[in-house]
Amino acid sequence: MASLKDMRNRIASVKATRKITKAMQMVAAAKLRRAQDAATAARPYAERMARVLGNVTASVANKSGASPLLVGTGKDQVHLLIVMTAERGLCGGFNTNIARLARQDAIRLLKEGKTVKILTVGRKGYDSLRRDYARQVVDRVDLKGVKQLTFANAEDIAHKVLAMFDAGEFDVATVYFSEFKSVIAQKPTALQLIPATIPEGQASGSLNVYEYEPSEEEILGYLLTRNISTQIFRGLLENAASEQGARMSAMDNATRNAGDMINKLTIRYNRQRQANITKELIEIISGAEAL
Repeated sequence: MASLKDMRNRIASVKATRKITKAMQMVAAAKLRRAQDAATAARPYAERMARVLGNVTASVANKSGASPLLVGTGKDQVHLLIVMTAERGLCGGFNTNIARLARQDAIRLLKEGKTVKILTVGRKGYDSLRRDYARQVVDRVDLKGVKQLTFANAEDIAHKVLAMFDAGEFDVATVYFSEFKSVIAQKPTALQLIPATIPEGQASGSLNVYEYEPSEEEILGYLLTRNISTQIFRGLLENAASEQGARMSAMDNATRNAGDMINKLTIRYNRQRQANITKELIEIISGAEAL
């Protein structure tokens, strides 16, 4: 049985841990509001971008010479998985869920005889996937020193992806991130970037007729590359909000669990202390009676 001193040290250790988890919960709560506002503000632009892209695409997709970013390379043998996670842990299953979704797709593609390449954004995704897919990881992006995400960060990642595509290193690119729903709910999401996916209903013939200046092909060429940066930026912002929400929830649970452990340890400590006092009193009384 542990001594009273050991129990006091353990109680003090758990109390210190509770202070840390409580402080992390408060920091995550403070960051969550700003990250949530940024993610919410980015959604309409990304969705509108997809609709405009689908509108232009419907009129040129079947024409000869359409951009490979739109129609693909004609094959889907090599797949690039862009896995975006956080740089730090202590946020529940946030990083694990994204990596699990990417791992499931990687297993499926490999079983189908496809070639899988992985580009990780964030240290946790790299640490999780390199254990099983070290050979498939072709590059990694470190955002540890970035205090606030900007569109330039997304453009840097998009330029890497486009350079690889232009070099013929893959046929299909899919980005993985966690869509923010609420503090307690984040949805791991896979979004195909290349070839571009047309929103449902956009490919039908019921679209309005527009006249474009400059030509549809020129506009589409710009929109396709812009769309990749936009969707990556949206994924980064969704991830930032989801990370803070998951961390806030995880640290709240950790704080509660630490409080419960302190209460249990305190009860055990008091019982052990009372038992020691009772034992000493019995020894004193027994000694006095013996005299």
